[in-house]
Amino acid sequence: MTPTDATTFEVVNPATEEVIRSVPLAGLAETDAAVAKAKAAYDGWRRVAPADRARLLRAFAAAVDADREHLAALEVANAGHTIGNARWEAGNARDVLEYYAAAPERLFGRQIPVAGGIDVTFQEPLGVVAVIVPWNFPLPIAAWGLAPALAAGNTVVLKPAELTPLTALRLAELALAAGLPEGVLQVLPGHGQVAGRRLVGHPDVRKVVFTGSSPVGKEIAAICAQQLKPVTLELGGKSANIVFADADLAKAAATAPYAVFDNAGQDCCARSRILVQQSVYEEFLGRLESAVLGVRVGDPADERTEMGPLISAAHRDRVAGFLATGGMAVRLQGTVPDGKGFWFPPTVLAPVAPDSRVATEEIFGPVVAVLPFTDEADAVRLANATDYGLSGSIWTRDLGRALRVARAVEAGNLSVNSHSSVRYSTPFGGFKQSGLGRELGPDALSAFTETKNVFISTEETP
Repeated sequence: MTPTDATTFEVVNPATEEVIRSVPLAGLAETDAAVAKAKAAYDGWRRVAPADRARLLRAFAAAVDADREHLAALEVANAGHTIGNARWEAGNARDVLEYYAAAPERLFGRQIPVAGGIDVTFQEPLGVVAVIVPWNFPLPIAAWGLAPALAAGNTVVLKPAELTPLTALRLAELALAAGLPEGVLQVLPGHGQVAGRRLVGHPDVRKVVFTGSSPVGKEIAAICAQQLKPVTLELGGKSANIVFADADLAKAAATAPYAVFDNAGQDCCARSRILVQQSVYEEFLGRLESAVLGVRVGDPADERTEMGPLISAAHRDRVAGFLATGGMAVRLQGTVPDGKGFWFPPTVLAPVAPDSRVATEEIFGPVVAVLPFTDEADAVRLANATDYGLSGSIWTRDLGRALRVARAVEAGNLSVNSHSSVRYSTPFGGFKQSGLGRELGPDALSAFTETKNVFISTEETP
């Protein structure tokens, strides 16, 4: 039997390697049934009055808020997230639902001046939306897709990653408890090559939202293209943390580890390349080393822990494989707990060849490459020397330089003297191989509607 033939999946705690529970997996028949149920629920959901739909979404947000500690505990056990991060993620899911709860009453059309009548537009929902969620941030990314889709009047079939289905399943329970009608939000655990592929190609699915790797995103885009089906893709990243000589070096070095080692580096926004101006390169490395050694790695349920394990043994092997390639040297490694768990130490690579794998490919683990640059133009050249363009940071006291570099770097989300990439009220997405479209903020809502134009003649009938 191949893995995709399995009908159940054993969910494992990555910090202990213990099985948490066995989750049934959907096959083709179950996937088709979920789409049919979502299609049947769509007409009723889209006709719910905007104020009533808003009230239901606020009730859903309140249910998530009341369940935050439970959701956080599930994420700690299932994904290995630190309890501090997991609480933030549960709060973010609540905030995203609250934000889009305001949308149903604000889906404004336009009145366009034309000759001979009145012309108005409407923002119409699409129908059934498939949301395919990754294992690295299963709870917030689920909310980023389902909240604007539901607010716009669509129904949602959400497929969590095989490794991390537990918080998504809990969201479905909370939605029903909050009063959302049956079929409006369904969670469908299943293999990507079975349930995921069927959702993407199903003719009754009118839009796909996918977060994951760039190669899989390209496959999804190709399938959707056959049906002219809209797709939102949030894919990989190889973000640069650019530190100029005039920056607050103490702060830049102290915060840099958390910009890449957060969630054990399993973050598409991870600043996994630190570009440092040559004149302060060695000074910065000295400060960085002490900061890295201070990162507390351990039991993710411990309030003091700052970094937990990787998601699986297979992923740990993949991350370790990058260190076996050439073009770099290991400058420093932190420590990890002994015993069971998929641990990998915080690792600093320097010097690094700019064209090496560790400088150009997404590692998705707690590994950072530190490279020198000479001037502003060289910093931009190095930052853009990758196929990705999702996020990044710029550290400088010169506001003009900050704006010039931000405009020149090919990335969708940039922070100056900060590592913040995600706010629920601002757009999130990437350039180049990092994806298509935008999530979050007001931009996301338009991705779940079509503009309908209606002309009404006012000319007198003879």
